Amino acid sequence: MMSEDRVMRTSRRLPYSPAAVYRAFAMPELLAKWWGPEGFTNTFEVFEFKPGGQWRFVMHGPDGQRYPNESVFAALEPNSQIVIEHVCAPLFTLTVKLTAVANGTEVSWAQAFADVETAEAVRHIVVPANEQNLDRLTRVLSKLA
Repeated sequence: MMSEDRVMRTSRRLPYSPAAVYRAFAMPELLAKWWGPEGFTNTFEVFEFKPGGQWRFVMHGPDGQRYPNESVFAALEPNSQIVIEHVCAPLFTLTVKLTAVANGTEVSWAQAFADVETAEAVRHIVVPANEQNLDRLTRVLSKLA
């Protein structure tokens, strides 16, 4: 049983189909535009959008700092769910569920850290960053609609 103290959740209803939201994860040219908090950009080094596929990239902060990341696409269910295991520190599993609702998609985001201590140490950064991620996703999708 996972301690809820390790998990950060957010959800939002978007006026786009589950297929459109899933595509924003599956297409690296779209994902690079919205992944991360406000002001960050991304350089993808490896992007294998398939179960077990690698995803290595560098997030570039607005202050010029570089943040290397390495993840694995643990599970992919088209138009329904994306599970990403972040395999470098801080260790976490991000589960994104896409549920069709009237006029769009309910995006549910659960980020489960390896331990409570890490979760508490990064909560003040991660909670607003996850909201900003969804803001950025919404803007990217609005330009495609």
